[in-house]
Amino acid sequence: MPAIVVAAAVGVLFFLAYRHYSSYLARRVYGSDAAFVTPAHQFSDGIDFVPTNKHVVFGHHFTSVAGAAPIVGPAIAAFWGWGPALAWIVVGTIFAAGVHDMGSLAVSVRHGARNIGSIAHDVISKRARTLFLLIIFFLLTLVNAVFAVVIGNLLVANPGAVIPIFVEIPLAIGIGQYIYRSRSAALVPSLIGVVVLYALIWVGLQVPIEITGLADALGVDNPRNVWVVILFAYAFIASRLPVWVLLQPRDYINSHQLFIALGVIVAGIAVGWNTIAAPLVNDVPEGSPSIFPFLFITIACGAISGFHSLVASGTTAKQIDNEADVRHVGYLGAVGEGALAVGALLAVTAGVAATRADWTALYPDFDTASGGAVGNFVNGVGVFANNLGVPLDLAVIFAAVVVISFAATTMDTGVRLQRYVVQEIAEVLGWQRLARNLTLAGIVAVVVPLAMALLPGGGEAGYTFGVLWQLFGTTNQLTAGLALAVVAVWVVQRGRNPVAVLVPLAFLLVMTSWALIVNLRNFVDDGQWVLAPLDAIIFVLAVWLVVEAALALRRASGSATGSEHEPVPDDSPQRR
Repeated sequence: MPAIVVAAAVGVLFFLAYRHYSSYLARRVYGSDAAFVTPAHQFSDGIDFVPTNKHVVFGHHFTSVAGAAPIVGPAIAAFWGWGPALAWIVVGTIFAAGVHDMGSLAVSVRHGARNIGSIAHDVISKRARTLFLLIIFFLLTLVNAVFAVVIGNLLVANPGAVIPIFVEIPLAIGIGQYIYRSRSAALVPSLIGVVVLYALIWVGLQVPIEITGLADALGVDNPRNVWVVILFAYAFIASRLPVWVLLQPRDYINSHQLFIALGVIVAGIAVGWNTIAAPLVNDVPEGSPSIFPFLFITIACGAISGFHSLVASGTTAKQIDNEADVRHVGYLGAVGEGALAVGALLAVTAGVAATRADWTALYPDFDTASGGAVGNFVNGVGVFANNLGVPLDLAVIFAAVVVISFAATTMDTGVRLQRYVVQEIAEVLGWQRLARNLTLAGIVAVVVPLAMALLPGGGEAGYTFGVLWQLFGTTNQLTAGLALAVVAVWVVQRGRNPVAVLVPLAFLLVMTSWALIVNLRNFVDDGQWVLAPLDAIIFVLAVWLVVEAALALRRASGSATGSEHEPVPDDSPQRR
């Protein structure tokens, strides 16, 4: 099968979904109103609440959610065959991710840009807020730990990427200052930033930065762990800066990078006419994880991801200028990530290997597929870029810079969101000092995932591609299901048709509960006494919250009148 045929067919499906299905969701399910005064205007403070052009917000949201996960997940899931992986990406993006991302953003905008867990207090019950916040805390801990280790591994494996990645930080700050002070459009400055960034790839190739010597001097066995500590120190500082200083300009630069990467993938497979070497459905070795339920948690980002609800309701909702922008940012962001997931799948099935035998050698078993996922993507994209005349060594560094940039952006946002959640949990528990102290909350938001990232286990790849990724994927999908539960109750309370929300909700709850139970058994059998209790706690919290949501949904179904009644003060229909 020529890879370009798959890319073209998926592109048409995604275009039709955005054109028609997202329009239906905006009008009939979420009731977007361009006259509504958004929280960005109502609470404008120049730090977190900043009314922003929808294209800039899209850049922030897109790159915050499109981290390494939509690359790693499909790169691993190709193990079961490219057919099942592609089907889940396409169906999940159109009918689950778009509904979830757009719904989380719409509900948050109507509730003062509050976190989806906090909104559960108003929509479901008082207990639901605490339950959801705890689940979100666990998810963000796993997200930040996973991405720190992913970036650390990539920086060790690709020292030529160090200079462009770290110079991008002051570059983004300079662009942010220029845009903010001159009040000019972001497009041209950010494009210049991309050009400078790619010029630095050549510099990085000439001057690779190795950290092995520093690790040896510090007595650290794995140099990746030095990068992990550096990354969390950076994330702590970045999370304290106003969004316009670093987060927005860096996200906008990276949004261009994402489109460039997708363009390189599509153009590369068109010019090289790469064919898919992987089997449609793979005959996996005995003892491998079952396609049900594990395909549906391995590909989380790229099909549907609970982390998106945290970004949408944590930072994105605070920047929405007009409620009509929710469709553009939310649904199109999901489509963009689905496109990245398809590109990743093609890179590891058509780019990294030319024959079935070569591909099988890269995917002989699940552990090998997991450990080599990111490297397979980087090498596959390198082949596509090489088809366009880019020297292979430069092409590989380009692909590494793309992955690291996306992962670092997600980590920036993840640590900021973790700080918000820590403050909310502290407020619930009555710990006012922690709730009000940004520095203290930020330290907690960094130290907990840092400790998880530095835990030994899972072989050379650590917990990321060993066992931590499994729990991350399951918790991520579970959070998506719980966010959809909040959205479903909210929709029913307003007398609208909830079927578009309830179908993906039911599917996700079944798959994630199934996976949590299987993982719990495996963790106990393997003696994983850190992850087994964590899995059990998450499962108990999830079951409790599902019961709360079911009761709330029943109450809402019985009392819905079809009016646009807004039951809480911060959901009032203010008008411009």
